[in-house]
Amino acid sequence: MSAEDKAKNKTEELKGKVKKKIGEATDTEQLEAEGKGKEMKGDLKQAGEKVKDAFTGDENEK
Repeated sequence: MSAEDKAKNKTEELKGKVKKKIGEATDTEQLEAEGKGKEMKGDLKQAGEKVKDAFTGDENEK
């Protein structure tokens, strides 16, 4: 997984966490749900890239 992909995925995850927290603080269920979804999407992308790295033998990116 390239460093650029890692950064994008982590950024998406962090944006989701922030959005979720704002939703919790303002008691806005829609915003909280959107944040959770975005956070999970970032997590899943990172996991997928790690699996891909494992199969390609990219030891530097683990």
